[in-house]
Amino acid sequence: MGVMKSTQKYIYKEENITIENEKKYDAILVLGSGVRGNSPTPILKERLETGISLYKNGIAPKIIMSGDHGKKYYDEVNIMKDYAKKQGVPSEDIFMDHAGFSTYESMYRAGYIFDVKRMVVVSQEYHLYRAIYIAKKLNIDVIGANATKSIMSGHSSRLTREIFAQNKDFFKVILKPKPTFLGEKISLEGSGDVTNDRE
Repeated sequence: MGVMKSTQKYIYKEENITIENEKKYDAILVLGSGVRGNSPTPILKERLETGISLYKNGIAPKIIMSGDHGKKYYDEVNIMKDYAKKQGVPSEDIFMDHAGFSTYESMYRAGYIFDVKRMVVVSQEYHLYRAIYIAKKLNIDVIGANATKSIMSGHSSRLTREIFAQNKDFFKVILKPKPTFLGEKISLEGSGDVTNDRE
């Protein structure tokens, strides 16, 4: 498929990003993937570990946690930020995108709200093709960090869903609809704590 063919060369193993790309990126974008209670799902944990490792290796000075915080009682991004803080990432270097309700919206908002020009997006390989495709169509210079450490249960159903999602987003990037929320622009030059919404 066109989406996969056009983006596979931009997907790297985490360790190869450290070696092969000396230019710093504006940010590392970690895409949400569900939480259970106050803990990230195993898939999200893989993404977080990869993003944190890239940050600690100096690939980018900031991390953007993008996920679903559309309801008071469902909050991916604060759990993602808390996880990174416990791993030693300073709070001010972690920005939260509370309205990353879909891959398309996360990419659109990274460019529009956070003014990201160059970034590393972190997800599992099956998902990175689409994430990179969208970002490039939105004029973001992007590479993908493959967070896949193991094949988890439900993988085949995720692959099936991904095929439908690729088809949908193929047309979405042509029309470029605005995301559910936009809001004020946020500078990555400042502190990520401006995105905090709780004490």
